[in-house]
Amino acid sequence: MRIRPFRFIIVLLFAALFVTKAEAQTKVSASGDKTRVLIILDCSHSMWDRWQSDSKIKVTQQVLLKFLDSVANQQNIEVALRVFGHLNKNSYGTRLEVPFEPGNNYKIQSKIKTLVPNGACTAASALSNSLNDFPTVSPSSGRLHGGADNQPRNIILIITDGMDDCDGNICDVARQVQMSGVIVQTFILGIGNKQDFQHSLDCAGKFTYVPNEELYTETLYNIFKMSEEEAQLVIAINDETDHLLETEMPIAFYDSQTGVVKYSTLYSIDGRYTPDTIIIDPLIAYDITLFTRPETRLRKKQFRPGRVNRLNVTIEQGSLWLHLDGKRVNYQIPQYPILVYRHGTTELVGTQLLGEQFNYLSGTYDIEMLSTPPLRLDGVSVVSSSATDLSLPTPGLANINKTKVISSGAVFTYKEGVLTHVCDLNPNKVNERLILMPGDYQIVIKPQNSIRYTAVRSMRFKIESGQTTNINLSGN
Repeated sequence: MRIRPFRFIIVLLFAALFVTKAEAQTKVSASGDKTRVLIILDCSHSMWDRWQSDSKIKVTQQVLLKFLDSVANQQNIEVALRVFGHLNKNSYGTRLEVPFEPGNNYKIQSKIKTLVPNGACTAASALSNSLNDFPTVSPSSGRLHGGADNQPRNIILIITDGMDDCDGNICDVARQVQMSGVIVQTFILGIGNKQDFQHSLDCAGKFTYVPNEELYTETLYNIFKMSEEEAQLVIAINDETDHLLETEMPIAFYDSQTGVVKYSTLYSIDGRYTPDTIIIDPLIAYDITLFTRPETRLRKKQFRPGRVNRLNVTIEQGSLWLHLDGKRVNYQIPQYPILVYRHGTTELVGTQLLGEQFNYLSGTYDIEMLSTPPLRLDGVSVVSSSATDLSLPTPGLANINKTKVISSGAVFTYKEGVLTHVCDLNPNKVNERLILMPGDYQIVIKPQNSIRYTAVRSMRFKIESGQTTNINLSGN
């Protein structure tokens, strides 16, 4: 049978529609994450003021009704509505008018149609109460977005004209909300006259001033579009010669607005010297910490959705190795902890044990080995792509022989006529062995059953590197 050209075109159109619909369904089902958007709507009395073609509330109702029609059929997006300033003239109350539930679009539209601005601004209270509006889920496992935990992305959208004074510090409330870990991002749409936003709302979320009705609708669409997308990020950590570092390195992503950690991962490269691709949320501006020694911090990095973003970081570092000079001894030397500070400060940038070797960023450091007494080295330089090798003197052994009478005492360093306390002696031991760094010392001892100063004994002695020094107090 011959098919007429007109009918043939109709068949092709229906086939194309069917394929497009199937592809859209596949895309939705493949993206297993659900996005929940809570709209917090300002319905305070100033929303009656005229703006553009009508009052602010009328324009808002028209924009929201049309917009909700467009997102009604998106299966992976749920919307809820909280309103403030609408209960009565003297009320500062707020209420969740339509909770999150599938197919609630008609309820939200019906409620929006009936809203009457009547009270005062309670944006801070509305934001504070919003945490209870999101369905409870199990705590996030801390994996990167898109992992197997399928945690929902909770977003708050505040629409306000910014005119009325609010009941509380919305900046403090916003930080508490963000630190809860429930909310991914808070967006704020400011409508009306720009001069009405005398105080900045950037502290409470991503603030956008909407100057007209056309941009009102466009901004809403952009927010919902971003809420469905994710960003791919490739971090390339290079040395000063632009070669990829082959070592693994922990990395943390913090919300730059609140300082709350969002993701953590471990940087690595594969056998083809290709860095990993990380999936992150593009709604957030990040402060990124690379756990070098000291930490490397990158401020306010934001990544575009729907594309592969590349972040190149150059790290100039060398190694630091502290060890003893290798003298043979017949006593056991402790594996002393070593503290590394940024030069001239008390900022601790790393710890290691004697004999260990670690990388540090190029720079100058102060080093303290927790020996007895502690050994301090100031102004140690670490040079890029080089090894700083520090050979330290081997401690010596002080073999102290006390009287048989139970005694108490202490050991001091002696330098330029000044005593510095090192340690107390154990009164229950007749013979005591102390591992001490080379130097001049003084020991002071007194029988515990004596109250006379004349019974106090003292002696100076010297500790040589890798040598045993016998100190006999029993004959004094």
